[in-house]
Amino acid sequence: MPKRLVNSLNASLERWLPEKRLFLRSDDATRFVRLRPATQLLALGAVTTVFGWTLVASSILAIDAVSSGNSRDQVTRVQSAFEQRLAELSQERDARASEALAAQNRFTVALDQVSEMQSKLLASEEERRELERGLKVVQSTLRDAIAERDTAKQQTAEAQDSDSTDRSEEFAVALDILSGELRNTATDRSQARKEAEEAKLAAQELQVERDQIIARNDQILTQLEDAVSISIEPLDKVFRSVGMDPDDVLTTIRKGYSGQGGPLNPISYSTRGDAALSQGETKANKVIVTLDQMNTYRIAIEKLPLAMPVLDSFRWTSPFGRRWGRMHEGVDMAGPVGTPIYATGDGVITFAGRQSGYGNLIKIKHELGTETRYGHLSRIRVKAGQRVSQGERIGDMGNTGRSTGPHLHYEVRMNGRAVDPMSFIKAASNVQ
Repeated sequence: MPKRLVNSLNASLERWLPEKRLFLRSDDATRFVRLRPATQLLALGAVTTVFGWTLVASSILAIDAVSSGNSRDQVTRVQSAFEQRLAELSQERDARASEALAAQNRFTVALDQVSEMQSKLLASEEERRELERGLKVVQSTLRDAIAERDTAKQQTAEAQDSDSTDRSEEFAVALDILSGELRNTATDRSQARKEAEEAKLAAQELQVERDQIIARNDQILTQLEDAVSISIEPLDKVFRSVGMDPDDVLTTIRKGYSGQGGPLNPISYSTRGDAALSQGETKANKVIVTLDQMNTYRIAIEKLPLAMPVLDSFRWTSPFGRRWGRMHEGVDMAGPVGTPIYATGDGVITFAGRQSGYGNLIKIKHELGTETRYGHLSRIRVKAGQRVSQGERIGDMGNTGRSTGPHLHYEVRMNGRAVDPMSFIKAASNVQ
């Protein structure tokens, strides 16, 4: 049966592929090989298959090369956009800081003006009290002079009845002298009243000017309060985005920066307008508290590993999370062997050597309970116990340990628990 099918197939193909013979001649004999139509069809099919496979493989390689180039271009564009965004955020932060500094300077000037006006007001009140005391003394002197005049008149009348004309002349001279003193006392009293009125007018003018300064001061404090409130929001988001409680961070930083001291001197305030002054002092205290919080946040951010470990060109090859049924506790950044690796924050080297799986590994302990790890290095440039700064070169990218190619395995741990390093890298964009 199979032979019959082969013969039938050869007969059908005879029209397009006639039978051919391949002659092999030697010195003493001649032989030939018969190429039937089915054999020729099989050979043509094999040649066509090989040619098609070669064409498809070449197309796949070409498409892969083009896709690789496009990926590198896309990574370059994304990196450029990211750097531009970082620059814009940095400029915006500087502008906000300049506005806060200018508002703080205006607030200081306003406080100085209020203090100066308060001193002038206290001095005017003291002058008014002195004038009132002088007026009382003048009034008392005037009453005594009037009493003496009445006594003198009574004595003069008695003397006129009992004494001689000479005594009357003496009393008349005494009365003239006393009248002159009374006129002088009345003049002094009028002058004192005039000065008291002028002092009251000056005090009222100082009060109006003081109220205007307090109003301007309140406006400045309101603007400053709004500015620092806007500036504190991105800092608060930084710590929440990396899974840290901002209140705990502030408490920890303040424990390390809690020194106080200096001589304490008594201060005095005017008893007039205490409500307005208290309101301004309350706002000022709120602004000072918020500025202290912002400064504390700044200190805390300087202690976090927010920088990039690789500054040269690289590819993200594996994210944080489950991979191949197991937990991948970091991110992978692929690049050529020898690519510089930098510390992402200030800290102390706790391990620098070879460890199973990681290959050549560096561990850096930072403050606030954070730790970073750099694995698969080709070279380690630091030693255990060494203190490093953010941006300092600590090693070179390599392919040691359990690795399929040269790359950096970068981890961030908080209190011993692995967290996504991308949350720290993205958080850095909020403070640039």
